[in-house]
Amino acid sequence: MAVPTVPKTQPTEPDRSSLRLLQLTSFVSTLDRFAMPSVLLAISRDLSVPLPSVVTAASVYYIAYGALQPVWGMASDRFGRVRTLRVTLLLAAVATAVSATMHDVTGLLIARGIAGGLFGAAMPTCLIYVGDVVPTRHRQQEVTRLLVGVAVGTALGAVGAGALAQVASWRLAFAITGGCALVLAVLLRRLPEPGGRPRQRLLAPLRQVVATPAALLVLLLSFTEGVVLLGTLTLLPAAVESAGTGAAEAGAVTAAYGLAVLAFAPLVGRLSRRWPTWRLIGIGGAAAVAGCLTAALSQQPAVAAVAAVLLGLAWAAMHSSLQTWATSVLPDARAAMVSLFAGALFAGSALASAAVAGPAGAGRFSAIFASLAVLAVPLALLGTGGRARWKPPPDPVADGVSGSVSAN
Repeated sequence: MAVPTVPKTQPTEPDRSSLRLLQLTSFVSTLDRFAMPSVLLAISRDLSVPLPSVVTAASVYYIAYGALQPVWGMASDRFGRVRTLRVTLLLAAVATAVSATMHDVTGLLIARGIAGGLFGAAMPTCLIYVGDVVPTRHRQQEVTRLLVGVAVGTALGAVGAGALAQVASWRLAFAITGGCALVLAVLLRRLPEPGGRPRQRLLAPLRQVVATPAALLVLLLSFTEGVVLLGTLTLLPAAVESAGTGAAEAGAVTAAYGLAVLAFAPLVGRLSRRWPTWRLIGIGGAAAVAGCLTAALSQQPAVAAVAAVLLGLAWAAMHSSLQTWATSVLPDARAAMVSLFAGALFAGSALASAAVAGPAGAGRFSAIFASLAVLAVPLALLGTGGRARWKPPPDPVADGVSGSVSAN
């Protein structure tokens, strides 16, 4: 392992406007990610292609979005956090604009796949930036603020894209998300680059992650959370629609989840200043179990909305806590750790989708959600117990800017 060099600059102290730019980045990335599911049928009709072909284009987007996150995390170590964000958002804007002009499904698949891979840089780089500049005691508050951006992007993307497709064109949804990415790439020039990062050889951080049991535990929890939370959320609208409900009501379930995250995230941020992190993970884990069980009981819209709200609570409490843990478990390999955390989350989601494709096609949603509820139990117990026993290592980069972020 290479010995880190002495940093030439001190960590940059962020102001509130800088951190709001990160929140806006999480919003734009999520907005584009959740725009695609709502316009699948509209694209299929407009391009006169079977729906599975359009679903394949969406799948390529999500695979690229998750798979490239570790790459962008390590790239931000080499080229800088802000530069990585600005370049990827600029290129994502171009790819998304090209998506809006496509008249064949192959071109759409390629353009959306490129856009997904580029937008995938946003969330892990924002988390790494927070870990670099925000003191540990304030960090979960800032992580939950990023989740507010995610929640708004989820709700607006799920509802807004579908509405645009209905009253105008699905192409307008992509034109808007591409335009937002372009504007954000310009605005981010005001974001200061964190200083004081240790320089390491490319694979050294990966070796640190593999050699650290606590880091491997966090990655395992992230993978399992992807299976349980993202797996349930992905299937919930389809389960509601299979029960005889219209597509609009089924899509509203996803919006209910986004609104729940929007409501619970600020509360979790405030509680994180007074409560131990393991307690928040426990609350989120219990909500995950309850949400999956609720979805297993019935797929009627009202019941599914309750399940979505519980999943929103689980995401706000447990996921934000695990994300914060990922930023702290290996301070000298933060970029690799956080990006691998994000990659593990989406790998779990992809595995869940593949594993339940058969039962979902047969309409066995109650059995699927009950199985995910069972898996949520060890997730909650292992996450709560592991975090309660974990002792944080020194984090000189973040703790060196103590008091730099307002707690308000």
